[in-house]
Amino acid sequence: MDPKLSICVPVYNEAENLPLLHDAIVKSIDPAGISAEIILVDDGSTDGSWRAIESLVAKDPRVRGIKFKSNCGETAATDAGLRAARGEFVMTMDADLQNDPADIPKFLEALNQGFDCVCGTRVASRGEGDSFVRVASSRIANWVRNTLSHEQISDAGCTYRAFRRECAAKLKLYRGLHRFIPTLLKMEGCTVTEIPVTNNPRLHGESKYGVWNRLFKSFRDLLAIRWMQSRLLGYEIATELDRSREPNEVMR
Repeated sequence: MDPKLSICVPVYNEAENLPLLHDAIVKSIDPAGISAEIILVDDGSTDGSWRAIESLVAKDPRVRGIKFKSNCGETAATDAGLRAARGEFVMTMDADLQNDPADIPKFLEALNQGFDCVCGTRVASRGEGDSFVRVASSRIANWVRNTLSHEQISDAGCTYRAFRRECAAKLKLYRGLHRFIPTLLKMEGCTVTEIPVTNNPRLHGESKYGVWNRLFKSFRDLLAIRWMQSRLLGYEIATELDRSREPNEVMR
């Protein structure tokens, strides 16, 4: 039987965090009775991340591992996880435990209210797990993204999200566009909401984000999103005639 939820986690040099992440996810989903699979996508890690994934797969049949031949970036790892997902709902989250797995049931509650996509927002907890530079760069990036894409998402940089699988299947991701998944889903007619999530400090490893890849590196991607929005097809069909759908006449 397919699980209720597929948790897709891009992984790059997070060997020390993976066992802790798995333990935190299990402690969140088991008491809530959530049937889930955990898809860990190793994006060409150079540490022991794949060995950690192999160990978790051997330990827990709910864990699945995908290993890239080389580093391809977070969007590619996200796409691979979403395409491999079998659950009714799919979720993306970071491997560094700054996204708190304890929030998982809240995402499912929002999806069960009828929304197609639920985005986590760290605005209320900003500063709890981040440096001043990271907070400042994230806020600037949020403002620029929302201004150029005509969005109102309070934390566009948070990749802790959940979707209905049929909506995720509509996504066509290009490099860097994982940051704009809510906007891409809105363009497909999907409904999007936000819920507050906890923002934990990183315990192990180094952050892969800074001013460069939060703002400047994504500017080109923003322009692509802006162009896509401006070229959306918009039409309403008034009448459709199709004789092939009429019932066959009875021969007399």
